[in-house]
Amino acid sequence: MNSDGIQLIERFPEAETYCRMRVQAGLSPKTLAAARRGLPSTLYGVSLLQGDEVVGMGRIIGDNGTVFTVVDIAVKPALQGRGLGRRILTALDAWLRANVPESAYVTLVADGDAKHLYAKFGFAETAPYSVNMEYVMGANGKRLTGVP
Repeated sequence: MNSDGIQLIERFPEAETYCRMRVQAGLSPKTLAAARRGLPSTLYGVSLLQGDEVVGMGRIIGDNGTVFTVVDIAVKPALQGRGLGRRILTALDAWLRANVPESAYVTLVADGDAKHLYAKFGFAETAPYSVNMEYVMGANGKRLTGVP
């Protein structure tokens, strides 16, 4: 536990907390059904706790061999700007360095100024060579354009 009273633990939150944290931190919302389906595929995840409350999270997903993706880094808005995202990424980076085989890709999508933090951990922008492309799945298999 750091002097701020916030403890990092090597466990990712359950689906309900995950959904709440995403919305609180300004990330796109996910349905509870999608979270319950996807979270068990987490390769490694961490949570930041202030007392019993989850105030931050981050995880790694992928095929555990050729591709690893850093996702769901979120910090409660009232605590942003205090280095908590760096604490999360430091833990994720340590796991990646210990577990990712040579030649594997480690990727992430950087929103806004977060790219400056990620660059400190060795992530580099790849555009125009490669660009992130996505769509959001809507009801009944309908593809929605962009991120809502």
